[in-house]
Amino acid sequence: MAPLTFTKCFDPDGARFGIPTYPWRLAPEGLATRRQLRAEGLRPGGQPIAAQLLRPRFRREPLVAYLYRVDLAQPVRPMTSRKWGALALAMLARRTCPQCSTDAGYVIPASLGMCVPCAYPEEQRVA
Repeated sequence: MAPLTFTKCFDPDGARFGIPTYPWRLAPEGLATRRQLRAEGLRPGGQPIAAQLLRPRFRREPLVAYLYRVDLAQPVRPMTSRKWGALALAMLARRTCPQCSTDAGYVIPASLGMCVPCAYPEEQRVA
């Protein structure tokens, strides 16, 4: 694949990529990424992708960010008490050690699969 240059990323008509494409950080006014919408308290709300940003990278595929129209965005749905409860239970499950069944106070590392005292019991006895 030939490297993607700055000028190849500029396709406002969508002839090359199928949707309007702009270089990284050069999006027109009125378009925003999901994160930018979320920072304003908005969500795409089911609208189709309006455009995309491309950022060329050396020897790899370009980074792509999809853009949505701000004027069609809808407000973020508020969290309900049930959603807060479900989130709290999910976080508790991530903090609970499957070996000793205690709340470790931190998210159990996936690399260990258990809390640090259970993973390294000999080092805990020395200290």
